Amino acid sequence: MGTRWPQQQTRSGSVRRHRQRIEIAVLPRHRLLRGRASRAWRRPRHHTAPTRHVVYRIRSHASVSSIVVSGLEYAPPGADVLFFDVGFGVSPGEHAAIVGPNGVGKSTILRILTGQIEAADGEFTVGGTFLQMTQDVGMSLPNDSLRDMLIEVAPNALRTAGRALAAAERALADGSDDGMGYAQALSDWGDLGGYELENQWAAAAQRSVKTPVVDFATRLVGQLSGGERKRLVLDLLLNSGADVLFLDEPDNYLDIPTRSWLEDQIRECKSTILMVSHDRTLLERVATKIVAVEGSGCWVHGGSYATFPEARQKRQELLGDDLKRWNDEERRLFQHMKMMKTRAAQNFKNATKANAAESRWEKFVKAGPPPPPVPDQQIYVRFRGGDSA
Repeated sequence: MGTRWPQQQTRSGSVRRHRQRIEIAVLPRHRLLRGRASRAWRRPRHHTAPTRHVVYRIRSHASVSSIVVSGLEYAPPGADVLFFDVGFGVSPGEHAAIVGPNGVGKSTILRILTGQIEAADGEFTVGGTFLQMTQDVGMSLPNDSLRDMLIEVAPNALRTAGRALAAAERALADGSDDGMGYAQALSDWGDLGGYELENQWAAAAQRSVKTPVVDFATRLVGQLSGGERKRLVLDLLLNSGADVLFLDEPDNYLDIPTRSWLEDQIRECKSTILMVSHDRTLLERVATKIVAVEGSGCWVHGGSYATFPEARQKRQELLGDDLKRWNDEERRLFQHMKMMKTRAAQNFKNATKANAAESRWEKFVKAGPPPPPVPDQQIYVRFRGGDSA
């Protein structure tokens, strides 16, 4: 049997990585190696280098394939905090979607959960093995080989081994390696399950690419259409058997028939999925939970996107009612304090009552108001064209 080992890290100051064996079916070798409640009302803070308290865990394969996020915070270097107090959970087998206005940090959350960047604070747990797909996969390097593209979406250990193998092949070709480095790289690739992964590539390509792929090492990414590249990667991941999948804009570059295929594939997939998408139709048909990132925090709608707009409207109304009640109570306590201060100025016997009224008002204000309704994002599009006569 071939094996692959995802790594586990915990940071709280400390870091833990847990290795585990994952069994993969062996198929004949394919020809490859030629050559808290979210406080969304809080004001944004300027980023200062915080004392890091980030906990990152990837549990063993025996654990459930869940995602748990708590108190996550992130600020780009030298910039204000992008989001804080982000917390949500995705249960095993759920297909959750992160939604929100542009620029609130949806893709950033995926990058944190997959270990590409570090959070400033908070903790999260990813149960079991995971695979990831970025929104621009296969689009930025058309002169790379298909092997190069698919190695980048492989599990961590195989990704490292695949990169080392490609480098060893180049060294062997230019004469800077006597063959020993290549032999070691080839051995590592095989030991980690690389040959089995090649067969998965071949099966996915047969289903997704119109013209046969004879050699992944020589077939260029640019020889496939954008939709074929995306479908090849999606087919590979959705049929990988990974416990958790992170998909960023999986519907990009897909035509209408392929989007329909994607909907079917996601519905049938047994993996836990956390995705980012702006395609309302896709979200309505496949998402079983919505994580809404807005107002520098987040909240969760435990249902389909089809019922999300109504749920958000009700939430906005409740937030508005709560804030109005808070403002009314603050004004009442303030006016009472002013009245007692006036009485105390006229009769010192009222001083104790005035001080008590002032303390009660100050304590109420210090606790702060509830979060206000989140303003809707307004997008204005202007098309420029030729002047008309």
